[in-house]
Amino acid sequence: MSGRRAEAARNDRHILESARVVFLADPGAGIAAVAKHAGVGIGALYHRYESKEVLLQTLAATSLQRYIDTVQAALDDDGNPWQVFVAFMHRVVDTDTQSLAHRLAGTFTPTPELYTASQRGQELNIALFERTKNAAAFRHDITVEDTSLILEMVMAIRLDDRDRTQQLRHRYLSLLLEGLHADHADDLPGPPPTWRELAARWTKK
Repeated sequence: MSGRRAEAARNDRHILESARVVFLADPGAGIAAVAKHAGVGIGALYHRYESKEVLLQTLAATSLQRYIDTVQAALDDDGNPWQVFVAFMHRVVDTDTQSLAHRLAGTFTPTPELYTASQRGQELNIALFERTKNAAAFRHDITVEDTSLILEMVMAIRLDDRDRTQQLRHRYLSLLLEGLHADHADDLPGPPPTWRELAARWTKK
């Protein structure tokens, strides 16, 4: 890219990172809070994003693409299926995509492109889950939707210290993964969540 385009791309990434920090802390925050955090004028921010809705849509799309890339990388890994799945789950924790999805769900109207990307992500989720399941690595009553909510539970852990937050997230993810991997005789209480139930949370209230 030219110098001007490269600078614009850096500024855009900076604004999106600021939006991520602001909306993770408070999904109801205004766009002015993002401008203040990014150190840019409100006019400059509105020049790039015409509304908070558009900013949230872009932020969600960026986060979702990062997640899709992570799942695809796991599928491209032909190593031990269980070890690949465990590494994938920990990488998702590192990218922090699920906590953003959890915080933003229902706060804006997803675009058709977001729905398409979400469906692609789910297709990849299913492919990775089925490969791991076919390797007899999961207990018998686990579904792909269970793994989605496990990630959300882990990403709900949040302390003021980011390093300590990540340490605890990985700690409890390891504990939960042991439960997925073990072949327990007793059935889990209640049915697993459905994809419809999970997707419905993205409907703007």
